[in-house]
Amino acid sequence: MMKSSKAVGWFLLIFGLGIILWTLHSSYNVFTGKRPIPQIFKIEKTKETVPTESLKTQKTQMEEIVKEMLKEQLKGLFPSDIAPQLLNLISWSIFAWIMISGGGKVATLGIKLIK
Repeated sequence: MMKSSKAVGWFLLIFGLGIILWTLHSSYNVFTGKRPIPQIFKIEKTKETVPTESLKTQKTQMEEIVKEMLKEQLKGLFPSDIAPQLLNLISWSIFAWIMISGGGKVATLGIKLIK
């Protein structure tokens, strides 16, 4: 009985440490750009419909010009895909934290069984 619980304890300790090391290695690769960020959030680009010339008024033309100018200025400050990338990095960080915490709990259980 004692030998089997120690064997299970060693297995859980090694398994827990393996989970932690794998998660740290994967996170390092994601944050250094060696591996792409897992895509959980995606933003689909939509096609804008442009009304025909006969339906446009001066006001709508001016609104479109201002809208285009604003888009160009914002593209210079923030790339269009920054929001999904940020959300994907945050979700990966949360997942990594859960995996490291779980690996720590498994390793702790293994240590208790070894003692």
